[in-house]
Amino acid sequence: MSNEPDHKVIADVRENFGKGFARRLRAAGKIPAVIYGHGTEPVHVALPGHQVALLIRRANALLTIVIDGKDQLTLVKDVQKDPVHQIIEHIDLIVVKKGEKVQVDIPVTVVGEPAAGMNVNQHAVSVLLEVEATHIPQGVEADVEGLEEGAHITAADLSLPKGASLAADPELLIVAISAPSAAAEETDATPAEGEALDTQAEEAAE
Repeated sequence: MSNEPDHKVIADVRENFGKGFARRLRAAGKIPAVIYGHGTEPVHVALPGHQVALLIRRANALLTIVIDGKDQLTLVKDVQKDPVHQIIEHIDLIVVKKGEKVQVDIPVTVVGEPAAGMNVNQHAVSVLLEVEATHIPQGVEADVEGLEEGAHITAADLSLPKGASLAADPELLIVAISAPSAAAEETDATPAEGEALDTQAEEAAE
């Protein structure tokens, strides 16, 4: 049996609004949400908090929302959280259809080791791709194996998953390789103040 949580979520239609009602929903373990897109009228719903919190830990999560017995495939577009307590306050869901192409930000992970002593500077942590709504990749890798000073990886250099195409600027800088600065090397080579005092004390004791 799979340990993956069920992506089918039974929703309750909301007819009451306002911050007070939203607070009561969250206190009851529900998350306020709105479903929109494809020319449909926005539908305001309440979702089961614990189940949905688990499902949306993955970026670009797809949820099948069940409203009055009917399934609606949706993509998590935006998650609003309390900045202090990180409690989910509201979720925006857009209607998608199987086979439809959508543009989503996909996380970029740096893999490999550059040439000895080089620094890896990641300038972009995600890249905009156009993908099938039902086949959204979890991530894209930027391979820095053996790269020397001055090398860089742009969005156009990324190896994209099957069925995905680049929607971002091809010249978007993802990763740049640089040598340690002279100041950093000097800092590494210079003993800390405490170490210098210890050395002086040892010399005086001899």
